[in-house]
Amino acid sequence: MILPIYIYGQPVLRKVSEDIGADYPQLQELISDMWETLAESEGIGLAAPQIGKAIRLVVIDLDVISDDLPQYKGFRQVFINPHIVEYDESKTDSSEEGCLSLPAIHEKVVRPTRIHVVWDDEQFQHHDEWIEGYLARVMQHEFDHLDGKVFVDRISPLRKQLIKSKLKSLLQGRFRCGYKTKVVRK
Repeated sequence: MILPIYIYGQPVLRKVSEDIGADYPQLQELISDMWETLAESEGIGLAAPQIGKAIRLVVIDLDVISDDLPQYKGFRQVFINPHIVEYDESKTDSSEEGCLSLPAIHEKVVRPTRIHVVWDDEQFQHHDEWIEGYLARVMQHEFDHLDGKVFVDRISPLRKQLIKSKLKSLLQGRFRCGYKTKVVRK
């Protein structure tokens, strides 16, 4: 089932998400719905807060960009209870990011190119790895959602001031995108 994407201003996007167990109700159905929603919205990552759930669950599909980045051919991964343990600040990269919860806003964000991450996969097998490159960026972006952050929190105050009217438009529900959304109703 395709779920609506929660748009900037929804309180759940500012909550710190909770870890879940294998007994989380209808977890496999939720994961399936997240994959379907991600495909419909043509994104590469989706965090549970973006569909209204304050739980530590993320799906990432980099196969969709494998024509440009062939090393990610076939990469589709579920991350349960992910946590970034350490950031390797020795090398950073500035790249443009966008977000399904902030349609039509794209800004350059500086992030470390290497991170140490722990998570459980769909079978609740534990992983503890250093991740590099584009996947590290995507993970940082998606895992920020689990900590109540969105990518515009990581841009300079000047840049944020310059996009203030765009953010206000999102809060007012004045935007267009090609997928189902849920906005704050005043």
